[in-house]
Amino acid sequence: MGEAARTDASPARRRWAAALFAQALSIAESFRSPRAWAFMLLGLDAYCAVAPDDLHAREVRHSLADRLMSCLASVETPDWVWFEEGLAYDNARLPQALMLAGMATQTPQYIDAGLRSLRWLMTQQTTAAGQFRPVGTSGFGEQRQHPRAFDQQPVEATATIAACLTAWRADGDAEWKAMATRAFAWFLGSNDLSVALVDPLTGSCRDGLHPDRANENRGGESVVCYLLGLAEMRQLARVNASLTRPIALRAVGA
Repeated sequence: MGEAARTDASPARRRWAAALFAQALSIAESFRSPRAWAFMLLGLDAYCAVAPDDLHAREVRHSLADRLMSCLASVETPDWVWFEEGLAYDNARLPQALMLAGMATQTPQYIDAGLRSLRWLMTQQTTAAGQFRPVGTSGFGEQRQHPRAFDQQPVEATATIAACLTAWRADGDAEWKAMATRAFAWFLGSNDLSVALVDPLTGSCRDGLHPDRANENRGGESVVCYLLGLAEMRQLARVNASLTRPIALRAVGA
């Protein structure tokens, strides 16, 4: 809803989304899940950009970011740089949310914590050969264990792409772009089974990878995950193209 308030093509829908988002803020403060806090922070990043005078929203953003910081401080050890005792789903959204909050509010502690936790997460999501391997669902609920390899789901790749590109915008390290590219390549067959999840002829996306085969269900969530990842990578490609043009041409918008 926050993203719709910022980017929807219709001014009327943008106003509607902003009003609805503002109404929901008080409810969101009662959430107890770190992932719910993270997704609220993603929405707040967009909403606050179009409603900078909403002091309540800004206060909620700091409050939720501080909650994530408290989670990290209470759990983190040298070999477990995370917000919870185990890894589950949409993991990369937690560090992404902190980085966005830090950049928007100019709070270096948020940015540093987001970068640090995402960097550790990527060590858990990268094979010895350097290939992206999302956290497997069979390990959900296990505490302080290396992630299981399967089942692998599109939502993890999409979250990782977005988080890595946020990290690149935060500190400028080109390795984050390479990590995002490897996560996107998972959709295209650069994965443990060497199986493409995306069918370019139908526009469908398989629901994930089992140990021995692809999941042939092709639900709406998987399609949306692929399209969100594709949108992130296309935006990156446009930025890269702009950076490679001569300065004089960029200045005139050529």
